Amino acid sequence: MAPSVLRHLPSVTELLESGPLKPLVERVSHSVVVEGVRSFLDDYRQEVDPASDPKDVPPLAQMAERIARRILLGERSSLKPVINATGILLHTGLGRAPLAEAAIDEMVTMARDYASLELDLRSGQRANRFDAVEGLLCEITGAEAAAVVNNNAGATMLTLAALGGGREVIVSRGQLVEIGGSYRLPDVMQTSGAVLREVGTTNKTRPEDYESAVCDKTAALMRVHPSNFLVVGFTADVELEQLIRIGKKHDLPVIDDIGSGALFDLSAYGIRDEPIARQSIAAGSDVVLFSGDKLMGGPQSGIIVGKRKQIDRIVKHPMARALRVDKITLAALGATLRLLRDPQQAAHQVPLLQLLATPLDNLRLRAEGIATQLQLTAGIAKSEAVEEEAFLGGGSVPTQSIKTWCVAIDLDSESLNNFHTRLRTGTPSLVGRVQKGQLLIDLRSVPPRQDEQIVLAVSRAATSTSGTD
Repeated sequence: MAPSVLRHLPSVTELLESGPLKPLVERVSHSVVVEGVRSFLDDYRQEVDPASDPKDVPPLAQMAERIARRILLGERSSLKPVINATGILLHTGLGRAPLAEAAIDEMVTMARDYASLELDLRSGQRANRFDAVEGLLCEITGAEAAAVVNNNAGATMLTLAALGGGREVIVSRGQLVEIGGSYRLPDVMQTSGAVLREVGTTNKTRPEDYESAVCDKTAALMRVHPSNFLVVGFTADVELEQLIRIGKKHDLPVIDDIGSGALFDLSAYGIRDEPIARQSIAAGSDVVLFSGDKLMGGPQSGIIVGKRKQIDRIVKHPMARALRVDKITLAALGATLRLLRDPQQAAHQVPLLQLLATPLDNLRLRAEGIATQLQLTAGIAKSEAVEEEAFLGGGSVPTQSIKTWCVAIDLDSESLNNFHTRLRTGTPSLVGRVQKGQLLIDLRSVPPRQDEQIVLAVSRAATSTSGTD
């Protein structure tokens, strides 16, 4: 029976001329649609039951509709907007910090047309792409010079390659960190060509440990802020000022990797003990490294600031070209830095700071309002506002929790994991967290403008699963 079934399949041409597929030829492309049709027909031939009746072949319009949906699904990007209801404000999997409107506007402006990326419009001569942000970075941090690369891992690797390639860089054992994605400082150092010289122990490092390690092979001293862990108890560490004195004594540059990129005191937002770039520069660090997309609330980038002598060596290294950022990143970073020059202005316009500063009572009222609406939705057994704890994330201050309010959801019958999958893959896409047998929608990481979308997303997911096993 299989041959007769196959003879009843429509041709590629017939399908291309059908109502559902014909508009796709112009919307997508002729070659993509043809390939989609052929792929569907090949799959159908493989799956067809030899004993099936030719009458079981779907009508032309129905088959074309299935092919069109399949093509459109394949054309969708896996990158899509997400409502971050996890309570992790700098969620690496969700792109870390959302950008300020000023940064978004600047990105659009620079993306739409050509830009003076490496051209001095006054002289007509070639310019440095870092000129777009160097002045701002120097103004905010007090540094003599600055450069920007793709992320802080890149900044670390480039700095080590330029200042320590083939020679030793001294680091305390207690600072040999591993952060997300299996990023390990020893591996980065090895890849950069610098030689790691460990001193001290995991919990105790003293100034004399650095002193005794300095030799004619030493290129630099390095301090790394342990952003994602804390050593407590019987500990001792070398203060930055002490390290700088040792560096000056032996004429060695001091590299200070402060990690998350605090540009001013964030204790008003509940973020304490984060090193501040300006303070490190003022103390005498030769090079300071930090992220642009964490506590700065800007685009993904690695910031390098410091003394002109060292920055010049860094930007002239061949690796700098491989790690450089484009005009879009520089545009967003510049706009963010202009906001951060004034902490009060930043508080009202940088989304990360807005989320951190949202009063707890405000979150409670929002959670209660959303919970009341969802309680009326079929498929939801219980929806209530609960007080919980959120975290900054992104490897920043992991021991410091932030008070928050969540909407806690219990379902009638659907598995929480299945329901959460439907939320993640729905429109709008919503990512919460499953905790203690409930789905929590944490509002600390959600701007108020998305509250209605949360109700819509949860209601759609609940309605689509209501009555199913």
